[in-house]
Amino acid sequence: MIEAVLFDLDDTLHDDTLAFHSAAERVANEVAAERSIDPRALYAAYIAEAEAFWKSLSPDAFGSPLAGLRARMWATALRSVGIDDVALAEQCGAAYNDYRRQYLRLWPGALELLVSLRARGCKLGLITNGMAETHREKIVLLELEGAFDEIFIADEVGMVKPDPRLFQLAARRLGVPPERCAMVGDRYERDVRGAHDAGMFTVWMNVRHETVPANAPAPGAIVTTIGEVEAALRLAPKEA
Repeated sequence: MIEAVLFDLDDTLHDDTLAFHSAAERVANEVAAERSIDPRALYAAYIAEAEAFWKSLSPDAFGSPLAGLRARMWATALRSVGIDDVALAEQCGAAYNDYRRQYLRLWPGALELLVSLRARGCKLGLITNGMAETHREKIVLLELEGAFDEIFIADEVGMVKPDPRLFQLAARRLGVPPERCAMVGDRYERDVRGAHDAGMFTVWMNVRHETVPANAPAPGAIVTTIGEVEAALRLAPKEA
Protein backbone atom coordinates (compact mmCIF):
# COMPACT_ATOMS: atom_id res chain seq x y z
CA MET A 1 0.00 0.00 0.00
CA ILE A 2 1.33 3.44 -0.94
CA GLU A 3 1.84 5.69 2.09
CA ALA A 4 3.95 8.45 0.52
CA VAL A 5 4.04 9.98 -2.95
CA LEU A 6 7.06 11.86 -4.27
CA PHE A 7 6.75 14.28 -7.17
CA ASP A 8 9.18 15.84 -9.58
CA LEU A 9 8.43 19.54 -10.19
CA ASP A 10 9.25 20.71 -13.72
CA ASP A 11 7.00 19.27 -16.44
CA THR A 12 5.33 17.06 -13.82
CA LEU A 13 3.38 19.54 -11.74
CA HIS A 14 3.62 22.44 -14.18
CA ASP A 15 4.47 23.07 -17.83
CA ASP A 16 8.10 24.08 -17.42
CA THR A 17 8.87 23.50 -21.10
CA LEU A 18 6.36 26.19 -22.04
CA ALA A 19 7.86 28.66 -19.54
CA PHE A 20 11.44 27.85 -20.54
CA HIS A 21 10.86 28.08 -24.30
CA SER A 22 8.59 31.12 -24.14
CA ALA A 23 11.07 33.12 -22.06
CA ALA A 24 13.98 32.16 -24.30
CA GLU A 25 12.01 33.12 -27.41
CA ARG A 26 11.19 36.55 -26.01
CA VAL A 27 14.83 37.23 -25.17
CA ALA A 28 15.99 36.02 -28.60
CA ASN A 29 13.46 38.26 -30.35
CA GLU A 30 14.58 41.30 -28.37
CA VAL A 31 18.25 40.70 -29.13
CA ALA A 32 17.45 40.09 -32.79
CA ALA A 33 15.64 43.41 -33.05
CA GLU A 34 18.64 45.26 -31.60
CA ARG A 35 21.47 43.35 -33.29
CA SER A 36 19.92 42.30 -36.62
CA ILE A 37 20.47 38.57 -36.19
CA ASP A 38 18.21 35.59 -36.77
CA PRO A 39 16.10 35.17 -33.60
CA ARG A 40 15.45 31.51 -34.39
CA ALA A 41 19.17 30.73 -34.46
CA LEU A 42 19.78 32.42 -31.10
CA TYR A 43 16.73 30.78 -29.56
CA ALA A 44 17.78 27.33 -30.76
CA ALA A 45 21.34 27.85 -29.54
CA TYR A 46 20.20 28.81 -26.06
CA ILE A 47 17.73 25.93 -25.82
CA ALA A 48 20.47 23.47 -26.82
CA GLU A 49 22.93 24.96 -24.32
CA ALA A 50 20.44 24.92 -21.43
CA GLU A 51 19.21 21.39 -22.14
CA ALA A 52 22.78 20.11 -22.28
CA PHE A 53 23.55 21.72 -18.92
CA TRP A 54 20.56 20.22 -17.13
CA LYS A 55 21.01 16.82 -18.76
CA SER A 56 24.59 16.59 -17.48
CA LEU A 57 23.91 18.20 -14.08
CA SER A 58 26.12 16.83 -11.32
CA PRO A 59 27.03 17.98 -7.81
CA ASP A 60 30.10 19.65 -9.36
CA ALA A 61 27.80 22.49 -10.45
CA PHE A 62 26.67 23.21 -6.90
CA GLY A 63 28.03 26.41 -5.40
CA SER A 64 27.94 28.37 -8.66
CA PRO A 65 25.16 30.99 -8.75
CA LEU A 66 22.56 29.94 -11.32
CA ALA A 67 22.27 33.54 -12.52
CA GLY A 68 25.92 33.40 -13.54
CA LEU A 69 25.50 29.99 -15.15
CA ARG A 70 22.57 31.24 -17.21
CA ALA A 71 24.55 34.30 -18.30
CA ARG A 72 27.30 31.95 -19.51
CA MET A 73 24.73 29.88 -21.41
CA TRP A 74 23.50 33.03 -23.13
CA ALA A 75 27.10 34.09 -23.83
CA THR A 76 27.72 30.78 -25.61
CA ALA A 77 24.45 31.10 -27.54
CA LEU A 78 25.28 34.68 -28.54
CA ARG A 79 28.73 33.69 -29.79
CA SER A 80 27.10 31.07 -32.00
CA VAL A 81 25.37 33.91 -33.88
CA GLY A 82 28.45 36.10 -33.99
CA ILE A 83 27.97 38.26 -30.89
CA ASP A 84 30.67 38.29 -28.20
CA ASP A 85 29.26 40.58 -25.52
CA VAL A 86 29.44 39.60 -21.84
CA ALA A 87 27.27 42.51 -20.69
CA LEU A 88 24.56 41.57 -23.18
CA ALA A 89 24.70 37.96 -22.00
CA GLU A 90 24.11 39.10 -18.43
CA GLN A 91 21.17 41.24 -19.57
CA CYS A 92 19.75 38.24 -21.44
CA GLY A 93 20.03 36.08 -18.35
CA ALA A 94 18.24 38.64 -16.18
CA ALA A 95 15.47 39.20 -18.74
CA TYR A 96 15.06 35.46 -19.20
CA ASN A 97 14.57 34.97 -15.47
CA ASP A 98 11.96 37.74 -15.33
CA TYR A 99 10.03 36.44 -18.33
CA ARG A 100 10.07 32.83 -17.16
CA ARG A 101 8.28 33.78 -13.94
CA GLN A 102 5.38 35.12 -15.99
CA TYR A 103 4.67 31.72 -17.54
CA LEU A 104 4.61 29.64 -14.36
CA ARG A 105 1.30 27.78 -14.13
CA LEU A 106 0.40 24.45 -12.52
CA TRP A 107 -1.06 21.80 -14.80
CA PRO A 108 -4.87 21.81 -14.42
CA GLY A 109 -5.73 19.38 -11.65
CA ALA A 110 -2.26 19.33 -10.05
CA LEU A 111 -3.22 21.08 -6.83
CA GLU A 112 -6.44 19.07 -6.57
CA LEU A 113 -4.38 15.86 -6.85
CA LEU A 114 -2.10 16.88 -4.00
CA VAL A 115 -5.07 17.83 -1.82
CA SER A 116 -6.78 14.51 -2.56
CA LEU A 117 -3.69 12.45 -1.77
CA ARG A 118 -3.16 14.26 1.50
CA ALA A 119 -6.82 13.75 2.40
CA ARG A 120 -6.26 10.01 1.91
CA GLY A 121 -3.44 10.15 4.45
CA CYS A 122 -0.49 10.07 2.03
CA LYS A 123 2.67 11.94 2.92
CA LEU A 124 3.94 14.11 0.08
CA GLY A 125 7.46 14.96 -1.02
CA LEU A 126 8.94 17.05 -3.82
CA ILE A 127 12.25 16.04 -5.44
CA THR A 128 13.79 18.34 -8.03
CA ASN A 129 17.14 18.62 -9.77
CA GLY A 130 16.69 22.37 -9.80
CA MET A 131 18.69 24.84 -7.72
CA ALA A 132 17.37 26.46 -4.56
CA GLU A 133 18.31 29.90 -5.93
CA THR A 134 15.38 29.75 -8.36
CA HIS A 135 13.29 26.78 -7.26
CA ARG A 136 12.41 28.05 -3.80
CA GLU A 137 10.91 31.10 -5.50
CA LYS A 138 9.25 28.93 -8.15
CA ILE A 139 7.59 26.80 -5.46
CA VAL A 140 6.17 29.96 -3.87
CA LEU A 141 5.00 31.40 -7.21
CA LEU A 142 3.23 28.13 -7.98
CA GLU A 143 1.64 28.29 -4.50
CA LEU A 144 3.07 24.92 -3.52
CA GLU A 145 5.03 25.94 -0.43
CA GLY A 146 2.50 24.32 1.93
CA ALA A 147 1.66 21.33 -0.24
CA PHE A 148 4.52 19.01 0.78
CA ASP A 149 5.76 17.42 3.96
CA GLU A 150 9.33 17.52 2.66
CA ILE A 151 11.08 19.28 -0.24
CA PHE A 152 14.37 18.01 -1.67
CA ILE A 153 16.26 20.41 -3.96
CA ALA A 154 19.44 19.10 -5.55
CA ASP A 155 21.96 21.63 -4.30
CA GLU A 156 20.45 21.66 -0.81
CA VAL A 157 20.81 17.89 -0.38
CA GLY A 158 24.03 17.52 -2.41
CA MET A 159 22.61 14.85 -4.75
CA VAL A 160 20.89 14.75 -8.12
CA LYS A 161 18.41 12.32 -9.61
CA PRO A 162 18.71 9.49 -10.60
CA ASP A 163 20.96 8.77 -7.59
CA PRO A 164 18.95 6.16 -5.63
CA ARG A 165 20.34 7.59 -2.40
CA LEU A 166 18.30 10.75 -2.97
CA PHE A 167 15.07 8.76 -3.15
CA GLN A 168 16.08 6.71 -0.12
CA LEU A 169 16.78 9.93 1.79
CA ALA A 170 13.30 11.16 0.90
CA ALA A 171 11.74 7.94 2.17
CA ARG A 172 13.65 8.18 5.46
CA ARG A 173 12.69 11.80 5.99
CA LEU A 174 9.05 10.98 5.35
CA GLY A 175 9.27 7.99 7.68
CA VAL A 176 8.00 5.54 5.06
CA PRO A 177 9.83 2.45 3.68
CA PRO A 178 10.80 2.84 -0.02
CA GLU A 179 8.53 -0.04 -1.02
CA ARG A 180 5.55 1.97 0.29
CA CYS A 181 6.56 5.09 -1.64
CA ALA A 182 5.64 6.08 -5.19
CA MET A 183 7.55 8.48 -7.43
CA VAL A 184 5.81 10.54 -10.12
CA GLY A 185 8.00 12.20 -12.74
CA ASP A 186 8.28 13.10 -16.41
CA ARG A 187 11.86 11.96 -17.07
CA TYR A 188 12.48 8.24 -17.39
CA GLU A 189 16.19 8.27 -16.51
CA ARG A 190 16.04 10.81 -13.72
CA ASP A 191 12.73 9.97 -12.10
CA VAL A 192 11.68 6.44 -13.02
CA ARG A 193 15.00 4.62 -13.09
CA GLY A 194 16.31 6.29 -9.94
CA ALA A 195 13.16 5.61 -7.93
CA HIS A 196 12.95 2.03 -9.26
CA ASP A 197 16.52 1.39 -8.14
CA ALA A 198 15.58 2.71 -4.71
CA GLY A 199 12.76 0.16 -4.50
CA MET A 200 9.81 2.46 -5.15
CA PHE A 201 6.68 2.15 -7.26
CA THR A 202 7.03 4.49 -10.25
CA VAL A 203 4.54 6.51 -12.30
CA TRP A 204 6.00 7.90 -15.50
CA MET A 205 4.19 11.05 -16.59
CA ASN A 206 5.18 10.63 -20.19
CA VAL A 207 4.29 14.05 -21.55
CA ARG A 208 6.72 13.66 -24.49
CA HIS A 209 5.29 10.30 -25.60
CA GLU A 210 8.68 8.61 -25.38
CA THR A 211 9.39 4.90 -25.19
CA VAL A 212 10.96 2.96 -22.33
CA PRO A 213 14.67 2.47 -23.11
CA ALA A 214 15.68 -0.99 -24.29
CA ASN A 215 16.32 -3.48 -21.48
CA ALA A 216 15.25 -0.90 -18.89
CA PRO A 217 12.79 -1.63 -16.07
CA ALA A 218 9.20 -0.83 -16.94
CA PRO A 219 7.47 1.87 -14.90
CA GLY A 220 4.76 0.72 -12.54
CA ALA A 221 2.35 2.88 -14.56
CA ILE A 222 2.51 5.30 -17.47
CA VAL A 223 0.28 8.38 -17.75
CA THR A 224 0.30 11.46 -19.96
CA THR A 225 -1.55 13.93 -17.73
CA ILE A 226 -1.54 14.79 -14.06
CA GLY A 227 -5.21 13.88 -13.90
CA GLU A 228 -4.38 10.21 -14.48
CA VAL A 229 -1.93 9.91 -11.60
CA GLU A 230 -4.30 9.09 -8.77
CA ALA A 231 -5.80 6.14 -10.66
CA ALA A 232 -2.30 4.97 -11.62
CA LEU A 233 -1.24 4.85 -7.98
CA ARG A 234 -3.90 2.21 -7.37
CA LEU A 235 -1.83 -0.14 -9.54
CA ALA A 236 0.86 -0.32 -6.88
CA PRO A 237 1.21 -3.74 -5.20
CA LYS A 238 -1.06 -3.92 -2.17
CA GLU A 239 1.25 -6.21 -0.23
CA ALA A 240 4.23 -3.83 -0.25
